[in-house]
Amino acid sequence: MASAAAGDGSLLATERYGSAERWRYYSREGGMERRREGGEGQQQRGNSLVGAFKSVFLPQGYPDSVSPDYLHYQLWDTAQAFSSSLSGTLATQASLRGAGVGDQEATVAAATITWLLRDGTGMLGRIVFAWWKGIKLDSEAKKWRLFADVLNDMAMFMEILAPYFPPFYTLIVCTAGVFKALVGVAGGATRAALTVHQARRDNLADISAKDGSQETLVNLAGLLLSLLLIPLVTDNPPLTLGLFFLFTVLHLFSNYKAVSSVVMETLNESRLSIVLRHYLRDGRVLTPPEANQREPVFFEFKKSVAVKLGVRLQEVVQSREELSLALRRHHQPFLLGVKNGCVCVCLGSTASVHDEIRAACQALWISSALTSRTPGGPQHSHWELVHESHQLMDSTFATFLKGLEAAGWDLRRTLLDWDEWRVDWKTKHN
Repeated sequence: MASAAAGDGSLLATERYGSAERWRYYSREGGMERRREGGEGQQQRGNSLVGAFKSVFLPQGYPDSVSPDYLHYQLWDTAQAFSSSLSGTLATQASLRGAGVGDQEATVAAATITWLLRDGTGMLGRIVFAWWKGIKLDSEAKKWRLFADVLNDMAMFMEILAPYFPPFYTLIVCTAGVFKALVGVAGGATRAALTVHQARRDNLADISAKDGSQETLVNLAGLLLSLLLIPLVTDNPPLTLGLFFLFTVLHLFSNYKAVSSVVMETLNESRLSIVLRHYLRDGRVLTPPEANQREPVFFEFKKSVAVKLGVRLQEVVQSREELSLALRRHHQPFLLGVKNGCVCVCLGSTASVHDEIRAACQALWISSALTSRTPGGPQHSHWELVHESHQLMDSTFATFLKGLEAAGWDLRRTLLDWDEWRVDWKTKHN
């Protein structure tokens, strides 16, 4: 094609718009002629309504400017937002009826007080939850994203049931308000964490803006369908509950598929544990898609020894002798110990990201060893396990780290839950 075109004039320049369009400029009769690669039919399709839709609702430079999992996640996220919008309509109608809308005996003051109490308790819940679990919302974005939507469905279910329990209406509505406040914090924070993952050109604002446009479009569609649903469900509790459960199932399934489709290239505790266990067992480092596929998206309640990263020195050692044990035969910028049923890591001020990954690997290995202990089996002291973890990492970590890089993991940063304590210690105790 290029040789045929060159018969009309020489090629002067080429240009492209991401991976969506490619153009060539040829000299022609003293001027320039611009031709699109792929022919006129492709150009017409590019100027179609689909092209305009993409321009309005997808980030600039899509798909090159976002992560590979962007479209899959957004499609399922759109489905969950649509079903949530319909469930919200049913819950709002029930709340208004419970507050006295349509009841001649109800007073404006009573309804206002109920709404103020609901909003007030929700504000307090938002502050407490952000303080309590704020750091976890980055490292466990998938789990908290799904948790937020489950909690949102619970809150709406409570709002639907509240009118049928008049003596407890205010208590139920206030509890639902607290749940929705937690949803607002967890949902907003995890959405921000996922946006950081999706943004491949530092285009967080564009992705957030387009996500808002997508959500607005979905809510508009939900609003139109809600106008048809309201006359049907009014004064019809069985139909209201039936539709709510239908939308809830769709909502939760869509959310599960959405968070399961996310492929994070940064290591958190769960993904690092999965990759490390597989490497120590089979000698191969899992790629990000493989590890993310195995990462649980629901909170697990199985019994395991907890890991605490970045703790104070006194949470690792409480005497000069223990400090000597912690420092014995190793010179890493971190200390490990087991206190009060937890594996604790004290981080030095000079520790790098690679040091953080190694410390977390050792802590996870110790946690796994303690969890798998059998009551009647041989028991090793905690310090023996610490020294065994150092020996294991001395022989395997360099190769493991190279394997992580080769597999495509981003080692410039991590999503491990490090607290802010940093300690400098004297090494002559060993």
